[in-house]
Amino acid sequence: QVQLVESGGGLVQPGGSLRLSCAASGRVFGIAAMGWYRQAPGKQRELVATVTSGGSTNYADSVKGRFTISSDNAKSTVYLQMNSLEPEDTAVYYCHVRRYPALNYWGQGTQVTVSS
Repeated sequence: QVQLVESGGGLVQPGGSLRLSCAASGRVFGIAAMGWYRQAPGKQRELVATVTSGGSTNYADSVKGRFTISSDNAKSTVYLQMNSLEPEDTAVYYCHVRRYPALNYWGQGTQVTVSS
């Protein structure tokens, strides 16, 4: 099993920044990718950004140029730097880890609210 602990959510004004962190523990060997998804009220969970163990990144079109995902493989930690936040970014953000061959783990979620 893999345990995920997220931190860094909160309330921020439009145009502000937040940094999310997610630390994995337990069976962290064989991690293929780490990433972030989000779910706004009344909407389906959607991909925000992912990073593979090799460093390849993928972003949702809505966050490109504003969000940056990074990881520290030695610490089994993934980060999401969110800049120029918009009210539409308000959601619960979930950390996700995929282990070989196809095992998926989710964090408990952290609330991000963008409001003036």
